[in-house]
Amino acid sequence: MQDVKPRLAWGITGSGHFLKESLDIALSLPHCDLFLSRAAEEILPMYGISLNGLKDRARVYRDTTASSVPVGLFYYGHYHTVVIAPATSNTVAKCALGLSDSLISNLFAQAGKTRVPIYLYACDTEPEMDTEAPKDWVKVYPRPIDLEYTRRVGEMDGVTVLHSVEALQIAVEQRLRVAPTPTLGDVHRDLDTLIGEGRGEGGGDGRR
Repeated sequence: MQDVKPRLAWGITGSGHFLKESLDIALSLPHCDLFLSRAAEEILPMYGISLNGLKDRARVYRDTTASSVPVGLFYYGHYHTVVIAPATSNTVAKCALGLSDSLISNLFAQAGKTRVPIYLYACDTEPEMDTEAPKDWVKVYPRPIDLEYTRRVGEMDGVTVLHSVEALQIAVEQRLRVAPTPTLGDVHRDLDTLIGEGRGEGGGDGRR
């Protein structure tokens, strides 16, 4: 059986923008599950991060099914909070437009539909920014459309957009102080079996 206490769902997209720092926060939390986009899986090794290493430390759900099966956990009250950090401009645009054609955009959509608070650390928040590429720090200039989608997402009910990794840390800590811990009772079945295929081959079984 899974833990009775609802958990935190942490989505990771294909961005290196403070990726290591975001993961450090996620992996320091109790009862935190990782949801990886396909792009995230591609870039993790570029930043020296092992997928198997993540699986050793947390439950890891991968984008391996067309219907994003793992998000069905929201209908069982399995998560009290969603964090998407870092969030690429592509993911932010999908969320702003109401698209849910990937694991992370589905994570955002289902959290919204079940009124689970969402904290999104967007990569594109200023007209000029420094970001970490695999080999060095580089200067980037987010397009007006990127900034517009970030603004739109931040205006959605239940969504908090964060502009720095420090703000992300503070927001998560504050949320965990007040996060609900309802008893899930009979609906809390063996969900690992229920959504096994959605975790992808070799899905992590960490029990943090």
